[in-house]
Amino acid sequence: MAQLVKLQNYISRYENDPFHYPARYVRLKKQEWLKFRALWERQKESGGALAEENDAGSWMLEEPKERSSFLKGIFSRKQKQPDTEAEHVPLQEEETLFSINETESLYLQTEEEAKKAFVEKMYQFQIKWASSTLTYQSPLDHKYFVDERLKFLLKRLPDTFLIFYEPVFRFQKAVVELDVVMITPLHIWCISFLEEQDDAAFTGSPERFWVKRFGEKESKILSPAVSLGRTEAIVKKLIHHEQIELPVRKAVISRNGYIDDPGAPADIQYIDKRHFNQWFQEMRQLSSPLKTVQLKAAKAMLSHADTVSVRRPEWEEEEEG
Repeated sequence: MAQLVKLQNYISRYENDPFHYPARYVRLKKQEWLKFRALWERQKESGGALAEENDAGSWMLEEPKERSSFLKGIFSRKQKQPDTEAEHVPLQEEETLFSINETESLYLQTEEEAKKAFVEKMYQFQIKWASSTLTYQSPLDHKYFVDERLKFLLKRLPDTFLIFYEPVFRFQKAVVELDVVMITPLHIWCISFLEEQDDAAFTGSPERFWVKRFGEKESKILSPAVSLGRTEAIVKKLIHHEQIELPVRKAVISRNGYIDDPGAPADIQYIDKRHFNQWFQEMRQLSSPLKTVQLKAAKAMLSHADTVSVRRPEWEEEEEG
């Protein structure tokens, strides 16, 4: 699973330490899958009798009020330390994150089904990491829990891919929302998606507007090259300022439609339903490990990303008490 480093302008755990959390995520996912599979096998053999026993393991996926006592316990031990230090809770505090309830155990008949259930729980866990820390949280639009495109990217790409999903950046007084930015071991991809009706056809143009045809209807849409150019310019500016050498590529992707542009610029790759599977398989098969240059690029981008968050109510209550 790819890592959701930044979601919109929500606070992210990765902001606290971009060099710590990527490796921690990989380690945590491996540990949790082994435990999840063992739990599923035991529960399958016992007919679901272990569900209640392991409910306490899902504390990281519960709402904040249900974790209040746990958080207060940590707060009492760390209240005089900076928030950045408070984030480094020992790994064993998060070792048992996911449990299988009795309803799930009824339909998780094969290991493949168990894997799918685990990946879905990991996805929800990533949304939590990308919208809260132990002491702060951002007002979360719950559409991201069911965002098909975000799920597709996170669930099917490797752990070594770092995703910035529609990130918001602030430069002086200007606030800019970018397209999807994907930091891989070899490149940084700036991606704009054109996915409306199935089998819609898009005709590119060097002008500001493209033509979309669907059935007998024809309409104009804003050229995705406009937002892609803005995204590329900001990404390049940030990484070049830190002297980071990682090639930046641009792509317009339509998984369910067609793109035709005879005069397409050489620096933009058009990937429609005819070519998407081949391109995506190449991404998935990239076996290179996570590289330091990726972490440096993520840090450079996070340093200018806009963040809107509030202190968790349970921490405010503890301080006031």
